[in-house]
Amino acid sequence: MSDHNIDLASLLCSRLCHDLLSPVGAMNNGLELLADENDPEMQKRCMELLSESAASAANKLKFFRLAFGAAGGFGLSVDPKEAKAVIESMLKTGRTQLIWLVPDELMPKNAIKILLNLALIANEAMVRGGTLQIGAEVRDTESEIVIGGNGPKVIFDENIKQTLLGNMDSSQIDSRTAAAWMVHDLANRNGGMVQINQNDNENFVIGAIAKN
Repeated sequence: MSDHNIDLASLLCSRLCHDLLSPVGAMNNGLELLADENDPEMQKRCMELLSESAASAANKLKFFRLAFGAAGGFGLSVDPKEAKAVIESMLKTGRTQLIWLVPDELMPKNAIKILLNLALIANEAMVRGGTLQIGAEVRDTESEIVIGGNGPKVIFDENIKQTLLGNMDSSQIDSRTAAAWMVHDLANRNGGMVQINQNDNENFVIGAIAKN
């Protein structure tokens, strides 16, 4: 493994730890409250907090395992229904509605990783929720992924946008832009590409083509 790949893996691990910090911290707080609480109603609320936090942590782990890791086995293809399931879990507690326009046929693993990481980036840009449309098509030599978003307030971090477009040097990548760098790296292998179209603060489209 090259130094570049090791650095990217480290940044993705940092991102994972950052996202898990909130639900794991909430579980710790819930356990502390439960240990000191004698009121049945408060004990019930503590257990609800623990259940919600545990579910949130589990959903994040399932998503990142497929988006960053080797979930789906060591084969070259992944069932897109697995991607849909982890995206739905990610959106469950938010204000974003998913419209899924991806056929059920197996997709190349790298295309699935691009799809998942673009979904993550798009959802975070829709700070007040909205509608997230995800479509994909697998052809003989390439896979095309399209992510469309509509919401009352869309804010793309400029560094993330420039990383997706390949305008950032690898030395400038941090844990916030690691997922975007992964998308750029996977899409640009063998001549693929990433494009972003955003004409206002409510709508955007991200397209990626990855060679199979």
